[in-house]
Order: sequence, then structure tokens, then C-alpha cells
Amino acid sequence: MRWTSYLKLLVVIVVAVFPILLVTSSIALINTSPTSSASTLRELAARLGIHIGSAVSYSALTSDAQYAHILGQQFSAITPENEMKWVSVEAQQGVYDFAQADAEVQFAQHQHQLVRGHNLVWFEQLPTWLTGGTFTKAQLAAILQQHIATEVGHFRGDIWQWDVVNEPFNDDGTLRNTLWLNALGSDYIADALRWAHQADPNAKLFLNDYNIEGIGAKSDAMYALVKGLLAQHVPIDGVGFETHLDLQFGLPPMIKENLQRFAALGLDVDITEMDVRMSLPATSDDLTAQANVYAQLMQDCIAVPRCVDFTVWEYTDAYSWVPNAFAGEGAADIYDNNLAPKPAYDALIQALQEPVAPQVHGH
Repeated sequence: MRWTSYLKLLVVIVVAVFPILLVTSSIALINTSPTSSASTLRELAARLGIHIGSAVSYSALTSDAQYAHILGQQFSAITPENEMKWVSVEAQQGVYDFAQADAEVQFAQHQHQLVRGHNLVWFEQLPTWLTGGTFTKAQLAAILQQHIATEVGHFRGDIWQWDVVNEPFNDDGTLRNTLWLNALGSDYIADALRWAHQADPNAKLFLNDYNIEGIGAKSDAMYALVKGLLAQHVPIDGVGFETHLDLQFGLPPMIKENLQRFAALGLDVDITEMDVRMSLPATSDDLTAQANVYAQLMQDCIAVPRCVDFTVWEYTDAYSWVPNAFAGEGAADIYDNNLAPKPAYDALIQALQEPVAPQVHGH
């Protein structure tokens, strides 16, 4: 009788403990698998003092759970793609709507990410009341100042870097003929930076443009502009190099040297909107070439201590702007349409794991 009781007790113990052992062993297997132990982009970049970012789409963020998960896991900074632009936040004069941008900032805070504010002054995505209105120079200056003060003030303390003026130059190095230049003259750039600084003295203030990655007429013009602004003690902290590239044109010349000359002025330099488009359908050779371009730009950033951010313009082809802007082209990002990493992702991982010329970043 006693043996029977012991046997029953033993069976009860085994039945109770076995599931716990099974679950524990399963967790151990998960935690030691190559996938979960592999470093993420943000972990590897952090070791070098670099933030790695992605543009973020509000619609994707709120409707695609896998997209949101990867965004939080892999990236240490985000840039709202459209939700902070003028037409999004002030579609009616004096009526502001920050709901979508607020949601993106809250996501970033939850994920321990920094936020690049994009953008305050641009010639695109302006509301019709502004582009179709009739304003005096004084009125337009007041409208611009109020918009900057309101938006920067709303996000005061939440934004790491602001693209204050976006794309001010033509490719030949002349200032772009815009609503702002025509009405206010070239001083609108310095004024915008001053107004942004007044609204949030702790935010880093940037000028941002494309086709300034290599040394040439347009980057020379940007260099002259920021050097002049610094001489006038205008608050400016950095320059954003958008880096929208196309495989068919190859790399711009002397990218690292260009970043270095801006950094030598005491400015931060960011890769702010990188993608590398190609003709569709993409071949395996195309994807390899794309990976090499991403790796080279990352190595150039790593080599320049003041390069503190490397942002891709959407991390996935699923939500890329490229197919709508360039007919017959696409596949520009580091994840594919199914949110699977591409060779470009692997190339960035390798560049961060094995930097050619590692530097201490930040200041």
C-alpha cells in the first residue's frame, strides 16, 4: 500500500514539473539561437557613437505590427516622413494638428529612440492658403516665424535635431527660387534658424539637402552658406546629406572628404535620407551593388567623428517613396517588400561590426 502511495505521488510530481522543464528548455533554446543573439543595427551603431535611423510612415506604423516591431528593434532614431511638414500640421492658417506627429514621437519615446524633426521650411508640401495667398513681405515673415515658433514650441524637449530649412539650393549652387526667397530674400534661412533656436534652445538645428554628398557646385554653395552663418553667429549645429542615390549613376566623388570639411567647421554631419534605387526588376547583381553602396556610405560616416546619424528613408521597400517618384525604379531600401532583410542590411551590419577606420563619435 505504501509503495502504491509513493508511486502515485511520484507520478503527480513528474506531471507537474515536466511542463515547467519543457517551457524553460524552450526559452533557453530561443535565447541561444543565432537570430536572437545577433546584434541589431542600433546596438552595433551605438558602440561607435552613431545613431541609426529610419523615416517613419504614420499609416504603416499604426496598421502594420511587424513594421512597427522592426522599426523599434533595429533603429535608434526616427524621422517622421510627412507628418511634421507644413501641410500636415497647419492645413488651415492658425489651426494646428499635431496628432499624427505626436503619436510618432510617443512611439519613439517608448522605444528609447531619438526624433529628427522634418521639416520647418520647404518649398514643397505647403498648404494652398499659403501658396495661393497674397501677403506682404512683413506678413509672410510673421507667418513663417509664427509657424516655426508654434511647431518647435509644441515639440520642445522632444526633438533631437530639426531640419530647419530643407533643400534651399538648385543643383548649380544657386539658391532655389521659392516663395520664401522671393518674398524674404536669402536672410530667410538665418531668420528661420534664429526663430527655431528661440523656440527650443536645446534642439540641434540643421540645413538639409540632396546632391550635396560629394564635392561639387551644390555642396560648395552649402559649405559657403554655413560658413557664413557661423561667422554671423547664427545658431546652426549641422548639415544633413540626404543621400538619395541611383545605381545607374554611381557614387558622388569624395564623399568622406566632403563630410570632413563640413565637420571641420565644428558642425555635425548626418546621412539623413539614404536610399539606393535601381531599375526594376532587381537582379542579384543589382542587390549586391546596392549593398556595397550602403556599406561604403556607412564606412564614410564611421570615418568622420562628427557623423552622428545614419538614417535610411524608410527601411523597407514596402513603403518606399521611390516607385511613385521614379517610374520603373525601386527596391531602394534595406528590407524588401515582405519586411525581410536584404543584402544591404547585411552589409550595414558587417560595416558596423568591422569598421575600417573606427572613430569616437559625438562631441
